[in-house]
Amino acid sequence: MEWMNRTYFDVPVTTVLFDFDGTISTLRRGWEEVMEPLMVELLGEDSRAAVQKYIDESTGIQTIFQMKWLSEKVRARGVNAADPWEYKAEYNRRLMNSVMERRQKVVSGISSPEEFMIKGSRKLLEMLTENGITLYVASGTDDADVKQEVAVLGLEKYFKQIKGAPETREDCSKEAVIRALIEEKGVEGNRLAVVGDGRVEIAIGKENGARTLGLASDEVKLCGINPIKRKRLVDAGADAIAGDFKNTAAMRDFFFGERDL
Repeated sequence: MEWMNRTYFDVPVTTVLFDFDGTISTLRRGWEEVMEPLMVELLGEDSRAAVQKYIDESTGIQTIFQMKWLSEKVRARGVNAADPWEYKAEYNRRLMNSVMERRQKVVSGISSPEEFMIKGSRKLLEMLTENGITLYVASGTDDADVKQEVAVLGLEKYFKQIKGAPETREDCSKEAVIRALIEEKGVEGNRLAVVGDGRVEIAIGKENGARTLGLASDEVKLCGINPIKRKRLVDAGADAIAGDFKNTAAMRDFFFGERDL
């Protein structure tokens, strides 16, 4: 655990909001390698650096917003742009080739769920729920898909609510869930933790007074620090950075305030 904000969290959390893809699940590993060529195809090779920068900055948001950006950039080049939902459909078509193959490996028993999970994920979820912490998932992935992938990995029992992006509607599921937790359920900011590998959820968490754990995950090795993600999460203001959930003592420190001073 690398602490960016050394403030001692002297109370345990009651509620944790997790991002899913890249934070717990790696079923969608490599989505950037699908989105980048699609965007470059439409914008031209000279756009690659700008596309890479945008993908890095937008990690964690609902896919339709990324496709709206693409549509606007195509239009700015004087080319007739397709509807952003059409771009999203094509992106999903390409991405789901690998995702469905991975899902099927787990469902058929060829692969274990842990082969597509960041190390220590299940153990952390068990520790939190055993201590009475209420867990939520909010994802920029389509609602039906994220619910199915949580189930494929056998994790649905840990979460009170799983919320993905609504189909055919622009909405930030992460912001909506955090707002509902604070405004409707009365969760105090210092009792809420937000965990994710994207700058979006970390920034939203900080704006709402939550403690934030940036998960700079290496989605190939399933453990250790990805330096590109680390920089993104530090810039977003994460209170702490980890690459996986294997260090139980560090996780207890973050969620329960049990630091050995």
